[in-house]
Amino acid sequence: MVKGTPTLEDVARVAGVSRATVSRVVNGTRNVDPLLQETVRDAIERTGYIPNHAARSLVTRRTGTVALIISGAGGGSDVFVDPFFGRVTAGVVDLLRTRGVHPVLMLADTDRARSEVVEFLRQGSTDGALLVTTHAAETLPDRLLEAGVPAVLFARPGRPLPVSYVDLDHQAGGRLAATRFAEIGRTRVAAISGPLDVLASQDRLTGFRAALARAGFPYVPTVEGGFTAESGADAMGRLLVEYPEVDGVFAANDLMAQGALDVLRAQGKRVPEDVAVVGFDDSAPALACRPPLTTIRQPVERMAATMAEVLLRTLDDPEERPRSIIFEPELVLRASA
Repeated sequence: MVKGTPTLEDVARVAGVSRATVSRVVNGTRNVDPLLQETVRDAIERTGYIPNHAARSLVTRRTGTVALIISGAGGGSDVFVDPFFGRVTAGVVDLLRTRGVHPVLMLADTDRARSEVVEFLRQGSTDGALLVTTHAAETLPDRLLEAGVPAVLFARPGRPLPVSYVDLDHQAGGRLAATRFAEIGRTRVAAISGPLDVLASQDRLTGFRAALARAGFPYVPTVEGGFTAESGADAMGRLLVEYPEVDGVFAANDLMAQGALDVLRAQGKRVPEDVAVVGFDDSAPALACRPPLTTIRQPVERMAATMAEVLLRTLDDPEERPRSIIFEPELVLRASA
């Protein structure tokens, strides 16, 4: 600690760098060598220096915040119950924390809420937006573009737009699931899809069906679910009635797979001996399942962190062209298939 109120000069002296270097680190300029950044941050902690964020925003015209907008979670507490949205939030927060940027969580599941979000952002209340939505017909990407708000999306937009996004190769994930069923000799395979107005659901089912068609199976019985354990249980019950000889089930997320496993167990079906089950996401429910769930891994936290990183780069260089970053899925073998 130094005597009196610590200043930039005090930090610079302790760090052994120039005042300008300290200023660049404090103001979040990202062209500073990472080792220098660490040295300056250590000096800030040692001196007890507290940046004047009001003065900083006057210089940089930055608020030091970004909006994390979630649309499609059902609103309210569902955001904190669904493991997908929790994982996205964790990935974003972990990345932003290292950059001294704070997220502002905003829910936008109604037209009124969307309008309020756009107006809030239009006023410059945050530096940019990270949009997570499950709606193929989501209007927020267009509205954010029209409002001139820097934004990055989690998942490609419903129609082509000049906006950056991160996504998974969902069709490849569906193919991985189909290949697993073929490897273990399953010939009467069905699917529990996610909501078919969600692009990821469509892609997972398309990839699954295409791979099975190439393996000689032209028809895949399918029941549409809602990405919840309850919808997975309901869909599994319907499949057992309509397709009792089923020996393999692909559920388009782990929660639906969990619901399906509960019904199979209640019906006296052995997993994987009678019916093999493959989920999607590799979220917490996959390990909570009995037996533990074979699933397709989606690196949600890493994708969310990348989304935040792309936004920060865009804020530093508004001329940077929009980018799409596509991650690859991975088959995770456990006891259910």
